[in-house]
Amino acid sequence: MGDLNRPELGSLWNIVMLLADGEFHSGESLGGMLGVSRAAVWKILQKLESFGVRLSSVKGRGYCIEGGLDLLDAEKIRVNLTSNMLLDVNVFAQLDSTNSFLMRQQNPARQICLAEFQSAGRGRRGRSWVSPLAQNIYCSVKWEFEGGIAVLEGLSLAIGVAIARTLQRIGVSDIRLKWPNDVLYQGKKLAGILIEITGDPAGCCQVVVGVGLNVAMQHDHTKEIDQPWVSLNSILYEQALPVVRRNQLAAVLIDNLIAVLQDFHQVGFECYQTEWMRQGAYLGQDVFLRNGHQIVTGVLSGVTATGALCLDTDSGAQIFHGGEISLRPAP
Repeated sequence: MGDLNRPELGSLWNIVMLLADGEFHSGESLGGMLGVSRAAVWKILQKLESFGVRLSSVKGRGYCIEGGLDLLDAEKIRVNLTSNMLLDVNVFAQLDSTNSFLMRQQNPARQICLAEFQSAGRGRRGRSWVSPLAQNIYCSVKWEFEGGIAVLEGLSLAIGVAIARTLQRIGVSDIRLKWPNDVLYQGKKLAGILIEITGDPAGCCQVVVGVGLNVAMQHDHTKEIDQPWVSLNSILYEQALPVVRRNQLAAVLIDNLIAVLQDFHQVGFECYQTEWMRQGAYLGQDVFLRNGHQIVTGVLSGVTATGALCLDTDSGAQIFHGGEISLRPAP
């Protein structure tokens, strides 16, 4: 049974698809779709606010979603892919989380899923990932690797490179990669990465790579996020670049993710090390690392060929691997 506190789209999804055009639709027509009276429509439509949707009502005109919604479409994404690999691409109106969904699937085939809304989106270290409806990209890819966990060292950093390539492809500049799993713009979080592994730690294992990319998120959600963040559309506006349709963006992202996943077991992170270093955040700056109750301060000097962090401390050079370590610039 699902969590009763989680909002469920249900029949509201048909209304969302209708209102996605940004035009006004009468209460009578919407009531017909919902099977309720015109007087009851507004009360039901107010539930959309819990999904992060801005709804307007004008007497005599009806209801609309301000600015409309750029909905994802699996077929449009597939058409825009350049990869010649056989990929299973699916788009869902709602999932608990795209990573959780793929983790539950038994078939280790090259599965890709995207969701318009996540009722229980997850970030690293159990944090929640704010996932308003039809505003961002929530995408997960399931892949199979031979050789166990050892061959996956540095994968999250290589995925960061894939995201940076995606943004560069659409013209965005000044992207920075924060060790080990964030993509930043001017110090604000633009995207995050969550990698989860099942199977044999020393043999064949399945990896789910999740990417959350802020695209058109509204500042209504600021109170729900505990760190500075930025959306892609605001960057495109700032850099005088055209808005990119989410289906096109998703296709470019998937192409870049597949390119990394396809070769990573052979080339490892070393192939991406130089590219990551060119865009590494806080390089040459004072930072501190928090690992449980331990805090280490020093100057961030780079990453190793396996993706470990290099820190110059008062006691000499030290190397840190993933896990519970977090990185923030020193105050």
